[in-house]
Amino acid sequence: MTVTPVDAAATSPKNSQQNPQRKPQQSLVLLFVGLLLTMLMASLNQTVLATALPTIVGDLNGVNHMSWVITSFILASTITMPVYGRISDVFGRRPVILVAIGLFMIGSITGALASSIEVLIVSRVIQGLGGGGLMILSQAAIADVVPARQRGKYMGIMGAAFAVSSVAGPLLGGWLTEGPGWRWAFWINLPFGVLAMLAVALFLPAPKKLGADRPRLDYLGMALIAAATTALVLASTWGGSEYEWGSPLIIGLFVAAAVLAVLFVVVESKAVEPVIPLSFFADRNFTLTTVAGLITGVAMFGALGYMPTYIQMVTGVGAAQAGLLMVPMMGTMLLTSVITGMVVSRTGHYKTYPVVGTVVVAGSLVLLSQLQADSAIWMLCGALGVMGLGLGMSMQIMVLIVQNSFPVSVVGTATAANNYFRQVGATLGSAVVGSLFITRLQDILGERMASSGAAAGGSSVNNLTPEMVQQLPDAMHDVIVGSYNEALMPIFLYILPLMIAAAVLLLFVQQKPLATTVEDGVRATSAGSPETGALPLLRGDEADSDEIAVDDAEARSGPSLESARLISPSKTR
Repeated sequence: MTVTPVDAAATSPKNSQQNPQRKPQQSLVLLFVGLLLTMLMASLNQTVLATALPTIVGDLNGVNHMSWVITSFILASTITMPVYGRISDVFGRRPVILVAIGLFMIGSITGALASSIEVLIVSRVIQGLGGGGLMILSQAAIADVVPARQRGKYMGIMGAAFAVSSVAGPLLGGWLTEGPGWRWAFWINLPFGVLAMLAVALFLPAPKKLGADRPRLDYLGMALIAAATTALVLASTWGGSEYEWGSPLIIGLFVAAAVLAVLFVVVESKAVEPVIPLSFFADRNFTLTTVAGLITGVAMFGALGYMPTYIQMVTGVGAAQAGLLMVPMMGTMLLTSVITGMVVSRTGHYKTYPVVGTVVVAGSLVLLSQLQADSAIWMLCGALGVMGLGLGMSMQIMVLIVQNSFPVSVVGTATAANNYFRQVGATLGSAVVGSLFITRLQDILGERMASSGAAAGGSSVNNLTPEMVQQLPDAMHDVIVGSYNEALMPIFLYILPLMIAAAVLLLFVQQKPLATTVEDGVRATSAGSPETGALPLLRGDEADSDEIAVDDAEARSGPSLESARLISPSKTR
């Protein structure tokens, strides 16, 4: 595979002297804007329903299925991530992203028209089928045209966009819920989808032409990984809530997930074009950052999935105000993500930031676990701000470490594999925390209601909304609010050992030189050379040329050559 230049004439030596890289710079900026749009669509969709969720499940009478509204999207997007990564490496990014956007828009229309909680969950699945591609292909596409040494600042901006969406989503969802209605949280995706389609179609490089010998996709591997992931998530979601953990169904699902995972490994070891090449795990950095990313996903989505609901119930603020209380996390995550990315691009050193970031996230979990129903709001905002600091330092840098370990010909597959395991963690975190939270809430609330002789006026846990709780008598209000706090906050301490383990794993990441060219299978001799067809580098804020030359010389014996050994001879030139 070679990277198609945005403007072949602009990359020629003659034109480079007359108009040095102006056209490639402009094209790269427009491409990056398009990729940000696609990523924002998916990341906003993970958070836009957070503040609207209590009202939605109350209207549709489905609080007992509340976790599925979140989990269904994450599950569907997780299953499709490896598929999108492999297919985009084979057929090119542009057509695959356009398909993903189309699926996402279909799911949005279905969700806007949902008349029951079951239809809403189905719509979230369809959205997830598209969202999985939007999240990973935006990261993979930028790796096609920007070398790893300069990619840090771009990944930092993408991380900042994710931070913005983590708060803009709840704010938007809250405003829509209190204004035109929660269904507009789905309708609003349509204009964004159209804009994203136009940006991708106009500015993303055209897909490569396939020869007569078309590659064989790993359909069996795709089916096995989808089945294994589904069994694992179902067991995690249903266990302890709808079924006992020791029930035959839950045990059967866990056994099925394990058996399917073993079969997947066997199939992948023999597949010509595996959806997740097992050779990736021979790279130490890939393995360590992937496991650490999985753990971070557990902590992040487990902690944040139900935080807006908790804020509304405990503080009594509206949906929009609950979103505003998430701003400290957005601000710190945005700041540290951009600054960390710029520093990594400037210095080429990256190992320290994910380690420190995971330690900071662990500290935020401790702070969150200590909150009480009557704690000051600034304490809640402070704990969320600390979590944002840690996530901004670690998430996108771990993706960069993975991409720096492999050539461009498989960077989509590598990026998708890393994101897949992170999303598995997100799915497990959301499902397990949701299951524990709902189970604990039902038990604690039932005990306190019985002991106080209170009755919820015919209401049940399944149809409680923040507005209803605020209108209850003080005695009953305090029982419900206290139950919410006691049901959720101690769970964060359960996650703490996982984050400590992630920090220890990241200590063993090997600091490799960041590539200074966009390569394909082997390291190119210079950026924008005719051999690679790569886009010229953006030189405006690049390191000194002498430093680049030294780093490039070091990199020739670094990640690219090591990665080349991990790819079978049939896949390299």
